[in-house]
Parts: sequence; C-alpha cells; structure tokens
Amino acid sequence: MALLVSLPGGTLTMAQILLLLLSAACLQTGNSMGFNIENDYGFNQPANLSGVQGGSIEIPFSFYFPWELAKDPEMSIAWRWKHFHGEFIYNSTPPFIHEHFKDRLILNWTQGQTSGVLRILTLKETDQATYFCKVWLSTREGLMSWQSISGTQLTIVHAGLEDTGGQGNPSLLNLGAMVAMVVVKAVVIIPLYGLMIFLWWRQRPAGNERSQCR
Repeated sequence: MALLVSLPGGTLTMAQILLLLLSAACLQTGNSMGFNIENDYGFNQPANLSGVQGGSIEIPFSFYFPWELAKDPEMSIAWRWKHFHGEFIYNSTPPFIHEHFKDRLILNWTQGQTSGVLRILTLKETDQATYFCKVWLSTREGLMSWQSISGTQLTIVHAGLEDTGGQGNPSLLNLGAMVAMVVVKAVVIIPLYGLMIFLWWRQRPAGNERSQCR
C-alpha cells in the first residue's frame, strides 16, 4: 500500500512528509516487535571485560520487567558460561557452585534487588568465556524466568612480562626502538656534516687566494 500526497511547496514539502511517514512506520514496527517499554523485560550486562590471571573480576548485572511481583516474591539468580545454553556455574537457590569455580565465586546480591555483581576470584586462563545471568521471580501472573542474551565476554590476560608473550612492555619496546633510531641517525648524520664542513673549510682559503691574485 502506498500513499501519494500532492501539496504545493515542492521537493522540500514532500521530503518532510516522507520523513514523518518513515518515523511513524519505524515507531509502529518497533512496537510490533516488542520494544514497548511497558511490556519489556531483559538484562543489562557489560559486553566485554578483561581480568588478569590470578586476580579477580566483577561482572555487574541488572534486570527489568513489567510484571507486578507476588505478595511474597521470591527471586533466584543463576549464571551460565560458554554459551546461551551452557552449563550452570552458580545458583543462589538452591545454592550451587560449579566444581571448576569452587571457592572462587561470590554473588553480591540481596533478595528482592534487581541488580548485583558476580565476583570471580583467582582467575584462571580457562575462565575465559562468555557469562550469562538468569533470573527466576514470582509475579502475580506466575513464575517468570529469563536470561541475558548476549552475556559478558571475559578475556583473561597474563600479568607482567607474560602479558606480551615475554617480550616486555610494548610501550617500553617502542621507546627503545625510537631511541635506537635516533642514535643510528646521529651516528650517520654527524660524521657526514663534519666531512662537509671540513671540505668547505679546505676549499675556502684557496678561493680567497685566487681572489687576491686578481
């Protein structure tokens, strides 16, 4: 279906009308796809984080929903890793921690809150993965659950020299290379300038004598 509008005012008027129609269409499409904020639910997690091997990292999270909570609401937080349907590594109710993360996971979250932090201690190289938070909560419409879609990609880096493959700090290496280049240029250029000055000095008296003879 197309709408043709003919009004005086030329191209500018038609362009303005088309922009208004396009904006309205986008808004309508957005609502049909479930972007109505009043009926929306989901998670907020950072897309990427990096931690140093042997250190710790905190993954913040928050979630939102449109439903009214039950009279005595219950919430449970869980975490998966590697992919959207990956293994559970943590569950607040009933308490559970994956063997790989034994004594290394702490959930800073209070029952009833919609935000918190998952802390991973003593990071290992094998901890590098994507982490997804999931929530269950009781509402007046029943038990609801949903999970972060994209999760948080955690990258593990090595501390100290190992961070650059045992080649030291990249900035220091670059500085050393620059200094070396300056020294090399100085070694080549200074003698060259000295030779030029010497030749000029030798040729100058001869020129003066010729001028005096004339």
